[in-house]
Amino acid sequence: MSDRVTSWHSSPSRPNFTPPPGAVDAHCHVFGPMDRFPFSSKAKYLPEDAGPEALFALRDHLGFSRNVIVQASCHGTDNSATLDAIARSQGKARGVAVVDPAISETELAALHDGGIRGIRFNFLKRLVDNAPKDKFLEVAARLPAGWHVVIYFEADILDEMRGFIDAIPVPIVIDHMGRPDVSQGPNGPDLRAFRTLLDSREDIWFKPTCPDRLDAIKEGGGGDPWDAFANAVAPLVADYPQRCIWGTDWPHPNMADEIPDDGHLVDMIPRIATTVQLQQSLLVDNPTRLYWPELCE
Repeated sequence: MSDRVTSWHSSPSRPNFTPPPGAVDAHCHVFGPMDRFPFSSKAKYLPEDAGPEALFALRDHLGFSRNVIVQASCHGTDNSATLDAIARSQGKARGVAVVDPAISETELAALHDGGIRGIRFNFLKRLVDNAPKDKFLEVAARLPAGWHVVIYFEADILDEMRGFIDAIPVPIVIDHMGRPDVSQGPNGPDLRAFRTLLDSREDIWFKPTCPDRLDAIKEGGGGDPWDAFANAVAPLVADYPQRCIWGTDWPHPNMADEIPDDGHLVDMIPRIATTVQLQQSLLVDNPTRLYWPELCE
């Protein structure tokens, strides 16, 4: 793998929607810079550099106050780039790490001190070669107090994931709602199954994110302005208002063929969180409880 890929918009529009004060972009990434933070030898994609300066400039451009930086799969279990970005954020970022399940308590404590508040388990076969559920459960039982687990999977494996999810002993956040087929509508089988999961325990959160992935032209959707996504997801946010958080997914890994305009992604927010209170919960209250709980005391 040699060709480096750019997957983000070079000049995103300024959104029409103004996020409320304290709004958090709770799902974004950093790539490199590669000369300081090399990519994993197991990486399935090799992106151009997208470092913290670009991320924080986008945060300000879009009208957000803080970020939650999720370790990108291209960096494997070396969280140095994510930790560096958090350290450069002047207290405005926290993070989610990807770890070797054999990580020590000392190393977990160091991640906590660096601003990490959760770990991510990725089950997308196109991104990872091995996802050992037994080892994931073991490390989930050793996390520092207040941490959670983020899980990324696709809707077609939800049934086989249920036993694993049930066994996780800490709160859970589901990336991108488990990638449902939004063309089925709000009452389609994928979102009905996802609601069943949410109803199974009260500490499962979700991200109603990535219309660019879930309502993409190349996947048979309509593309921007992502009407099928809005129609399918708004009822989910309305019915579980205390358990959803939102993010841009910048710099949009593997989206080089259909790069979204981040301003348009922000303008999706009032279409899925249709009241001021829902927007406050989605963008401020919920991510603050999860990543900055000390601010809620």
